[in-house]
Amino acid sequence: MLSLQQIATCTGAASQRAEPFVVYLNAAMVAYAINTAQRQAAFLAQLGHESAGLSRLVENLNYSADALIAKFSRDRISKLDALTYGRTAAHPADQVEIANRIYGGEWGRVNLGNTQPGDGWRYRAHGPTGTTGRANCAKVRDRLRVRFGTRVPNFEDQPEKLTEPEWGAYSAADFWDMRGLNALADSGNFELITRRINGGLNGYADRLQRWEIAKEALGIV
Repeated sequence: MLSLQQIATCTGAASQRAEPFVVYLNAAMVAYAINTAQRQAAFLAQLGHESAGLSRLVENLNYSADALIAKFSRDRISKLDALTYGRTAAHPADQVEIANRIYGGEWGRVNLGNTQPGDGWRYRAHGPTGTTGRANCAKVRDRLRVRFGTRVPNFEDQPEKLTEPEWGAYSAADFWDMRGLNALADSGNFELITRRINGGLNGYADRLQRWEIAKEALGIV
């Protein structure tokens, strides 16, 4: 069982943020065989990056207009909507409207199962690994219920439950397991782990730095 100090160091979290997660992260790592120092270091380092040291458990959509135009395709948000709802010198970002556009419409229906008005905002990323979309909330509920039974909340009805330490920890370990990342951790292929999590190498320098710190904390030489 990893200590509070080890969890905090490996995730880059302040002790007060890490403390509520310690029991649940340890239990989740046992349940999903994240049970060697190599696996734990990679898992906790990636978790630390994705959640900004366990401090970002609900997605922040405070995008500038320019960032919305640059980051998202026009089939997800038009230039006019980006200028209207994105942050500018004249007005703050309208995060609800941004979410309903970038995670809604036809793109949101096909890719995230967001079928109802307001689903984009309701199912913005929740939890330390950022579960996004109505369909993904239902899928993680179903996978966790196979292992842990009906005490698992219905995340489709309550996506905010994914921000709680228990379900945040278990959903993160489920995400790791679903992508087959223990085997990659065993081989030390941190780059491919990142690609499977992120779809690319966004934030890779930070992820690597966290991994090196985590390996040292867990005695990997």
